[in-house]
Amino acid sequence: MRVVQPANASISVRNVSKSFGSLDVLMDVDLEFSPSQTTAIIGPNGAGKTTLIKAILGLVRPGKGSIHVLGESVLEGHSYRRHIGYMPQNPTFPDGLSGREVIRLIQTFRDVENTRELDLIRLFQLDGMLDKQVRTLSGGTRQRLSALLAFMFDPPILILDEPTAGLDPLASASLKDYLHRRTETGATVILTSHVMADLEELCDRVIFLMDGRVRFDGPLELLRDQTGEPTLERAIAQLLRRDVA
Repeated sequence: MRVVQPANASISVRNVSKSFGSLDVLMDVDLEFSPSQTTAIIGPNGAGKTTLIKAILGLVRPGKGSIHVLGESVLEGHSYRRHIGYMPQNPTFPDGLSGREVIRLIQTFRDVENTRELDLIRLFQLDGMLDKQVRTLSGGTRQRLSALLAFMFDPPILILDEPTAGLDPLASASLKDYLHRRTETGATVILTSHVMADLEELCDRVIFLMDGRVRFDGPLELLRDQTGEPTLERAIAQLLRRDVA
């Protein structure tokens, strides 16, 4: 099932294939991601989710096809990256720096004076934590710092990999509220997570990848209707059972 996306797509993925040796990881993937839309990319391990995200970020070069971000080819340029806020699953920081020094370092790379740094410090309750060396911070605090770094430049595109991993309920709720506000103001949000309840709360579109191919692309409600299942978790389980059968 494919959904026709608006012409003003932030990200356009056209007939992208990628292989590593004899292993086909992505096969003829054709997708668009649009403003004011939160998309969940779901699939079992090895489905191609990470490779697709890395291809959009310019970290993996497709063997075939094209990817454009805000009209710029990821194969021909790199300035588009400043418009993406990326929150990796396992963020790594220079251990010898404090959280505040990491923020300053990223600001230097971006060369942007006005950021949402102070608002996000309050949102994620990081005040008092940022003067500690990053290596001493708990996993949840490092995750909150990673969220701050992804969000502080107000990028029009957010790509988040397991964003709520390690977060306590308050931090998780704050992150979700923030993402809802950003989508309402026109951001393009892409999420991957194994926590189906989080995706169900956040996303309005689901892309299901299996063996490198798009097996479903459509609104969350359509997925529920087609599978006859009341929740995203059960709907995805239904798709997996059908594929195995």
